[in-house]
Amino acid sequence: MVKVHYFFDPMCGWCYGATALVEILAEVPEFEITYHPGGMIPKRAIDPSFRQHILQADSQIATMTKAHFGDAYKARVAGAGDFIVDSYSTTRAFLVGQDMGIEAHKMLAAIQKAHYQDGKHLDELNVLADLAVSMGLDKTTWSEKMADSEAKMLSQVQESHDLMGQLQVSGYPTFILEKDDRLTRLSHSNYYGKTKEWKNYLAELV
Repeated sequence: MVKVHYFFDPMCGWCYGATALVEILAEVPEFEITYHPGGMIPKRAIDPSFRQHILQADSQIATMTKAHFGDAYKARVAGAGDFIVDSYSTTRAFLVGQDMGIEAHKMLAAIQKAHYQDGKHLDELNVLADLAVSMGLDKTTWSEKMADSEAKMLSQVQESHDLMGQLQVSGYPTFILEKDDRLTRLSHSNYYGKTKEWKNYLAELV
C-alpha cells in the first residue's frame, strides 16, 4: 500500500477542481489517502470587494479543471446578501461523515457539491445535517457527533499545519506520495481535466 498525503480544505476552490483526481486516487486499491484538513477560513463573511476576485478565480478553475460552478453558488457570491464561508464547520462535517461510515472522498465531494454547485449555507449546522440525511445518515446521531466534534477538528487542523511546516507545503491542494520512506510531491496540476492521463501517471507510481 502506497500512502498519499492530501492537504486540502473543503472551502478551497482549487481543491474542488481536484475532486475528479481525488476520486480516481481513492479508487486505486494500491493507494491509501491520508487527509490533512487545513482549516483555511474560520467562519467569516467575505467582503464584497473580494467577491469579484473569487468569481474570477472560479472561472479560471472551471476552465482548467472542467469543474462545474452552479448558478446558485455564483448568485450567492455575486449577491447583496452575506456570503459566509466556514472551513471549520465543513471540516467537522467531513470528519463526522467518515466516523459514521461515509468514505472520505465521497463525504468531501458531497460537501463541495453542496457549496460550489448548490450554493448551500454550509456555515449553518442544520444545513449540514440535511446534507447528512440526504446521504443516508441518522440525523440524531449526526447532531450528537457534530456537537462533540470541534476539539477533534481543531486538533487535526493543527496537526496538518505542523506537517505542512515540516514538508514545506504552502497551499491547497497538495498531494505528497510516501513510498519506501521517501516523499514525492505529485504534479497534480498537470492533470486537471485529464483524468485518463492522471490514471496512467498514478499507475507508474505504484
